[in-house]
Amino acid sequence: MLKINDYLTPAERERVLSRSDLWAWWLVLSTWALTLALLWLAGAFPHPVTILLVWALLAGRQLGLSVLMHEAGHNTLFASRALNQGVGQWLCALPTLNDLTAYASGHLDHHRLTGTPDDPDLPNYRAYPVDGTSFRRKVVRDLTGQTGFKLIAGILRGGLVHFGGRSSDGKSLLLKQVGVQAVLAGILMLLGIGWTWWLWFASLMTSYMLVARLRQIAEHAAVPDADNPDPRFNTRTVEAPVWQRFLMAPHFVNYHLEHHLLPGVPCYRLPGFRALLKGKGLLDEVPSFNGYQQVLRHTVQRG
Repeated sequence: MLKINDYLTPAERERVLSRSDLWAWWLVLSTWALTLALLWLAGAFPHPVTILLVWALLAGRQLGLSVLMHEAGHNTLFASRALNQGVGQWLCALPTLNDLTAYASGHLDHHRLTGTPDDPDLPNYRAYPVDGTSFRRKVVRDLTGQTGFKLIAGILRGGLVHFGGRSSDGKSLLLKQVGVQAVLAGILMLLGIGWTWWLWFASLMTSYMLVARLRQIAEHAAVPDADNPDPRFNTRTVEAPVWQRFLMAPHFVNYHLEHHLLPGVPCYRLPGFRALLKGKGLLDEVPSFNGYQQVLRHTVQRG
């Protein structure tokens, strides 16, 4: 297995691991600003085409909040643990019906066990490549809300389970999630577009679920060697064009191979980290993927 620290100088390691509160606040606040702008657009121009457009674009913003929750779970978003825990939970996790405790506890096991049969995330991508019929069934489940309401059912049963990690709050987690949704609905009501909360929730239950599935597929499905502990062969980076990153890979989440090589690198340092690895020749044997359509051709067979 590649030991990445053997290839980095102390200065390079310090540079890629450095955390920035300015970067972190920009990512959090810009995501929420764009979310509110999209909901305002739907409220101001409630045409079916506008609503459909906002429904599709909101999914990427909701995934963006989940990505920032992921960063906070690694304590890499902000420089301080307190900000990672507070902002990561209240502005990123709870609005998307997540829980930072459940996510972080299970996700760290995913990192530790990727490339082994014990990876708790393995059920999300073990079956790939799949045939087209199977994949279409998954898409239908996502877009009709079946996947989303399984999440709701889990919350109502008293907690969340992520990658084997479980929320510690139980019923109080539900109260926090309802409270955060109520605050968002209240803000939208003050803006005179209260009904758009339903558009936010509909996206969370449908288009967001599909975007989250596509992200999971892109990261680990049908990789060169899922049983190899080297992240270069069990994890994938997609160097996608800007429009695809906006739709389904916000906040540099497409650089997943680099994240697994050194999880302490903040998401906003990952492009630079990839360039550094390329310069050292460490990615020469890694298959290149230049878009999510290429990933789908690789992971979904015709039929």
